[in-house]
Amino acid sequence: MNKKLLTTGFIAAVATAGVLASVAYAADGITVVSWGGAYQKAQHDTIFEPYTAKSGTAVKEEEYNGEVAKIRAMVESGTVSWDVISVDTQTALQGCDEGVLETLDYSKVIDKAKVLPGAALDCAIGSDVYATVFAYDTSKLKDGPTSIKDLFDLAKFPGKRALQKNPFVNLEWALIADGVDPNEVYNVLGTPEGVDRAFKKLDTIKKDVVWWEAGAQPPQLLADGEVVMTSAWNGRIANAIKEGKTFKIVWDGEAPDLDMWAIPKGTPNLDKSYEFLAFASSAEVQSALAPHIPYGPTNLDAVALVDPELAKSLPTHPDNLKAAIPLNPQFWGDNGEELRARFNTWLAQ
Repeated sequence: MNKKLLTTGFIAAVATAGVLASVAYAADGITVVSWGGAYQKAQHDTIFEPYTAKSGTAVKEEEYNGEVAKIRAMVESGTVSWDVISVDTQTALQGCDEGVLETLDYSKVIDKAKVLPGAALDCAIGSDVYATVFAYDTSKLKDGPTSIKDLFDLAKFPGKRALQKNPFVNLEWALIADGVDPNEVYNVLGTPEGVDRAFKKLDTIKKDVVWWEAGAQPPQLLADGEVVMTSAWNGRIANAIKEGKTFKIVWDGEAPDLDMWAIPKGTPNLDKSYEFLAFASSAEVQSALAPHIPYGPTNLDAVALVDPELAKSLPTHPDNLKAAIPLNPQFWGDNGEELRARFNTWLAQ
C-alpha cells in the first residue's frame, strides 16, 4: 500500500455515538463477524449498538481469526450464516477473486469520492486503518528496541519475542532486518531467492518465538513477562497503555493496513447488510471509533472532526509513517496461499 495514499487523509476524530443499553438478538437481525478483543468492543460501542438504536435491526456478534477458508466453506455449501464480515485487504482481494464476497453496489453504501484512495474495493469498503507494530514493556527494558533490526537481535535483546502466526508482515520485517530497503521488499519477496532469504532470517530467531493468533494475546504475553517484545496491532497496545501498562510502541517498520467490511455471497439479509455498511461508513460513525481504539477512519469527511492530540497516536500520523512499510495487499492477494503453505511447513520443521 502506498504511503502517500495513507497520508492523504484520515485522522481520527472525537464524536459521540448513541448507544443502546442492551439488545436482544432477533430472528430478523444480522450477524456481524469481527476480530474480537478491544477492537470488537470498540466496534460494539460505536457501530453495532448505535446501528441497532437507529435501525431497529439487532446485531448478533461473532468472532473469527480472518480465515477466508471459513467464508469459502459457507458460500460453497450454501449455508451462509454471516451477513457482514470484517476483513483485511488481502482477504478482501482473495475473497473477491474467488467469488465468495458480494461485488458491492456503492450507490447503497457511500460516494467513492468520499473514501480514502484504495479503500473502496470491488468487494469491500474500508472501515479503518490499523498497523502491525511491535512493542515492549519499559518497566522491564529500560533501553528498549528502536528498530526492526532489534526485533531480530538476540544478543542485544535476549529472550522470547512474540509474532503473529502468519507470514504476512513477518516476511517483510525479516527482509528489512536483513538489510533490504523497505521500498524494495516486494521486488525481493517476489523471487524464490527472496523468499528463501526471508525464511533464513526468521530461522535466526525461530527458537525464541512465541506465536500468537488472536489480537488479545500480544499485550497479555507482554504483561505476563512471557516475552520481552511482541508484534501486535497498534490499537491493542494503545488500549493496554490506557489501562496503565508501561508498554511502548516502536513505529519503525510499522505495517499500515485497512480493516474492511465485506458481505459474503449468499447472505439471506443482503438489504440489511447494505444498510449496515452505509451506516458504518458514515463520517460521524467512523470518527467515533478512534477515541475507543486508535485506528484512523477511511471516510475523508471524518478528517474535519480531527482531534490533534488523538491524531498523534494513530498509525496514519506523519511522524509514525516515516519508517512505515509500503504494504502491497495485491501481492498478498496473489501470493498469500503459497506463502502461507510455505510458512506452515517451515513452522512444522
